[in-house]
Amino acid sequence: MSNHAPIAPDASRSTAPVLAVRGLTKRYPGVLALDGMVLEVRPREVVGLIGENGAGKSTLLKSLVGLAQPDSGSIVVRGEEVRLRGVAHAASVGIGMVFQEQSLVPNISVAENILLGAEGAGVRGGLFRWHRMAELAQVQLDKIGSAVSPRARTDSLTFAQRQMVEVAKVLALEERTAHEPVVLLDEPTSVLEREEVETLFAQVRRLRERASVVFVSHRLDEVLEISDRVYVLRNGRVVAEVDPAEVDATDLHHLLVGRESTGSHYHDDAQQEPAGDVRLSVRELQTAGCDKVSFEIRSGEVLGVAGVQGSGREELCRALFGAMPGARGQVLLDGRPLRLDSPRAAVLAGVGYVPSERRTEGVVSSMSVTENLSMAHVGTVCRGPLIDGRRERELVDTWVRRLGIRTPSGDTAIGTLSGGNQQKVVLARWMVSEGLRLLILDHPTRGLDVGAKSEVYELIRELAASGCAVLLLSDTLEEALAMSHRVLVMKDGRITACLDAPRGGKPDPVAIMEAMV
Repeated sequence: MSNHAPIAPDASRSTAPVLAVRGLTKRYPGVLALDGMVLEVRPREVVGLIGENGAGKSTLLKSLVGLAQPDSGSIVVRGEEVRLRGVAHAASVGIGMVFQEQSLVPNISVAENILLGAEGAGVRGGLFRWHRMAELAQVQLDKIGSAVSPRARTDSLTFAQRQMVEVAKVLALEERTAHEPVVLLDEPTSVLEREEVETLFAQVRRLRERASVVFVSHRLDEVLEISDRVYVLRNGRVVAEVDPAEVDATDLHHLLVGRESTGSHYHDDAQQEPAGDVRLSVRELQTAGCDKVSFEIRSGEVLGVAGVQGSGREELCRALFGAMPGARGQVLLDGRPLRLDSPRAAVLAGVGYVPSERRTEGVVSSMSVTENLSMAHVGTVCRGPLIDGRRERELVDTWVRRLGIRTPSGDTAIGTLSGGNQQKVVLARWMVSEGLRLLILDHPTRGLDVGAKSEVYELIRELAASGCAVLLLSDTLEEALAMSHRVLVMKDGRITACLDAPRGGKPDPVAIMEAMV
C-alpha cells in the first residue's frame, strides 16, 4: 500500500470531465502510436499518466495541444468536441503544455518567451514596452519562486532553469482564458533537484484550486505523491486506472512492464571488479566550472560523478570531450596526451560522449536512424570516398537487432522513435567503434521509462566488461551508487570525496550527500 496522500477531489465541483479522449487512434509509418485511447480528466484533479517509452504518452499529449492530428476518435473539452489546430488554438480553449523536450526560443529573453504570442500590455503601438514585459513575466516567475531574471537571455540559463521557465510560461495561461485551464506537464521534473521538485509540486497543488493537471513522469514515486488518479498506458492503450492510495511503485512497475521490480533492474550481478590498467588520468584540469580536478579511471571501470546542479560535473564531461574552449591540464588516455581542443580529436582518440540534452545535442531528429547511428564513424562504412550503402545497412541492422531498437526500418526518421529507442541509437553510435576506450555518459537515462533504463544499464555493464572505461553522470544518487565501481563527489568545481562502491558494499548515501552540499 502507498503511504502517499493526494489531495482529495473537491466534492463541490461537478465530476463531469473537463477533458475527455474518446477512442483516439494515431498511426505513423510502421507504428500504431495510439490505439483507441480512452481517458478523462475531471475538474480540479491531478491525473497521473505513466507508460514505457513508446506507450503513446507523447503522441497523446501532442494531440491534446494540436501538434498531432488523430486519424480517428475525438477530443471533448467541457462537453464540446474540438479539433485542435495548434498550440494557440489549444490555449484558446484552456489547454497548455510544458514540453519534455524544451520549446523555448534560445536567443530571446525569458520575458519574451513567457509572453510569446500573448504580450498584451507588454506591447503598445507595435512596440515592446520592455519594462512592462518584465513585470508581467515576473508575475509568472514569482508563482514558482524562480530567481531567474525575466530580462536574462534564455540560452544563458541552465537546463533546469529553462525547465522552470517552461512551467512559468504555461502558468500564464491562467490569465489568458476565461475557462479553468487544463495544464499538461510532460516530464517536468526530469532535470530538477529535489528542492525544485518540491517547489513545482507546491505550484501544482496551488494550480489545482482552479485548474486540472495531467502529470506525466517516469518517476513513479512522484506520480503517486501528486496524483488523484493514475492511468497506465501500454502499446497506445490504457491498460489500467488506479487509485494512488491503493498501490505502490512496485505495483505500478508491474503494470508497466509485466514483471516485478527487483535488484536486477541495475544488473547488479554483472558488476565485475575492473582488472585493467589506468585508462584515463586527469591532473589539475581547469575550465569554466572546474578547478584543478584530478582523478583516474581504470579499464573496465564505471566511475560515477555525483553533485548538485552547478557542481561542475557537466563541465568536466564536456571538457574531456573537447567541447569546453580554454580547458587546460594534463589528461592522458592510455598514457598518451588527450587533446582537449575539439570533439573530433576526442573521437579519433577513442572517446565517446552521450550528452544529456538528447534532442538538441544527441540526435538529428530529421535524419534517419541509419544516418544518426553511423555519423561518428563514416569511415567504417565507406568504400573509397563514397559511403557503401549495403555495408552501412548491414552495420545498422546488426545493431538494431543486438540492442532491440524498435524502429520500422533504418530509414525511419529518428525523431519519430520513442526516447528510449533514440537513446539506444546514440549508444550504438559509439559501440560500433572497436576503438572505443572511454565513454562519457551525461545523464544517459534521463526521460526514460523503467524498462528502457534497465536496458541501458545492461549495455553499460557490457561495455565495462569489454574493457571500456565509463564516466557516468546520473539523474539520481541511487543510480550512481548502483552502477559505479567508485563515486567521485563534486562541489563548487572541486572533488570533495571519492568513495569505493563495490558490489555488495555500496557507500552510505548520507556520506555522499554531506560531501555534495
